[in-house]
Amino acid sequence: MATLSDVADLAKVSKATASRALSRPELVAPGTVLRVTEAARSLGFVPNRAARSLARGRTSIVAIVVPTLENLFFAPIVAGAQERAAASDMQITIAVYALEGVGEVTAVERLARQVDGMLVLAPRAEDDTVRAVASFKPTVLVDREIPGLSSVVADTATAFGSVVAHLVAAGHRRIAYVGGPEGSWQDAQRTAAVRGAARGAELVVLGPHPATFAAGIAAVTDVLEVGATAVVPYATPIGLGVMFGLHSARRAVPGDVVVTLQADVVDALGMTDVPAIDVDGAELGRTAMAELLELIDRPGATSDQRVRLPVRVSRPGL
Repeated sequence: MATLSDVADLAKVSKATASRALSRPELVAPGTVLRVTEAARSLGFVPNRAARSLARGRTSIVAIVVPTLENLFFAPIVAGAQERAAASDMQITIAVYALEGVGEVTAVERLARQVDGMLVLAPRAEDDTVRAVASFKPTVLVDREIPGLSSVVADTATAFGSVVAHLVAAGHRRIAYVGGPEGSWQDAQRTAAVRGAARGAELVVLGPHPATFAAGIAAVTDVLEVGATAVVPYATPIGLGVMFGLHSARRAVPGDVVVTLQADVVDALGMTDVPAIDVDGAELGRTAMAELLELIDRPGATSDQRVRLPVRVSRPGL
């Protein structure tokens, strides 16, 4: 098996120069880089990635901290983050911590010693707890904003407000917002946005509710009691539960109550008469990872960069 010394000998450079040419080519003359890479290719040399990372004081691993594996919203975010990390020759590891106690903060501190940085999804954790976690390594929050910390969020609040305004314009005078988990940062943003957009109609806020199908079914009694003609759920699983519950209660037929959902679900169900919200989770993950990699490349730098990605809303005639 070829070694770095073999590559250096064939390229007629020192071992240190060969190492730099393979790991930090921007620091070496282009002609030398070409000779070294051609020598490595001809010898079938594969650089020791772990040793290269150690020499740079890096692990080449980033952590994605999520509160649960049960929320499907996180899956495309992780996929997008992994795609962007791979493009920079970085690996990811996923850790499940809700950040609800000192023990979990300690666990994340141990994790931080083994990675170069972290993406943190903590929709319900206390601000001070998240700040403590972010102090361990370069950190970017995903779908949550806290002053003083870098973050990337999908601007769903604006999208929810747009949906409610559209429903009002379509003639709905009593709209129910079925809220999300208690303490959720995004739920607070969405609640404020739908209240502000409901001018000319009565908006009833129901909840809080976990973001589950079962919670949607449980909310149907309240939806019927308030006489809502349109329902805006915090999350698509809640909305699907509401639709199922309405059908099971035999109190609604298609067209009786409009329930808004995520755009891909609306398309899959063939629903053409409801507004839909299209959150690009993969882009959210890619953008967050790009921000994190930039922080990692600037050791010691602090940042409170806040990025809000627009969320597309379809508005069919109702």
